[in-house]
Amino acid sequence: MTRLHKPGAQAAPKTLTELMGQALTMEREAVARYNELADMMETANNPEVAALFRKMAGYEQIHVNQILADMGWADDVVVPRQSGFWNTPESPEVVPIEEMHYLMHPWHALQLALAAEQRAEAFFAELAGTAASEAVRQAAEEMRQEEAEHVTMVRAWLDKVPKPDDDWADDPDPPRYTD
Repeated sequence: MTRLHKPGAQAAPKTLTELMGQALTMEREAVARYNELADMMETANNPEVAALFRKMAGYEQIHVNQILADMGWADDVVVPRQSGFWNTPESPEVVPIEEMHYLMHPWHALQLALAAEQRAEAFFAELAGTAASEAVRQAAEEMRQEEAEHVTMVRAWLDKVPKPDDDWADDPDPPRYTD
């Protein structure tokens, strides 16, 4: 399932400022979502997965800080989201909230992070391939390479954690909801 814009549907960013503005939006959304997922895992008493999501939020915050520094923007700069750069309500790097489970293991969290990083890498690869200028192409390619590094990092983490048994979601004492 592609989360990128459909070719011809909407033009890619034409200027470096436009590209970096949308990259900033994307990275900020990733930071917010990883922190939200960490909060969810803490609430579910799953501190190991919460810590992993906090670590991912930290890596995404580094990207936010780098974009702000490179562009000379203040920390509180607000960049309006531009439609058409991705065709879903959330940016490519955001882990879908509906894929969360309170009993998930680190392996599951890493699978979600890997998919998000792969979408981000593909997104920037497409932008690099359709860029209107060399400056935009180079910047998109640099961001693609950073996302590729994240993909490699997450894959290395995945090699260190066991895949859970098929019955990982069985809960002998499931939460009870009352009105």
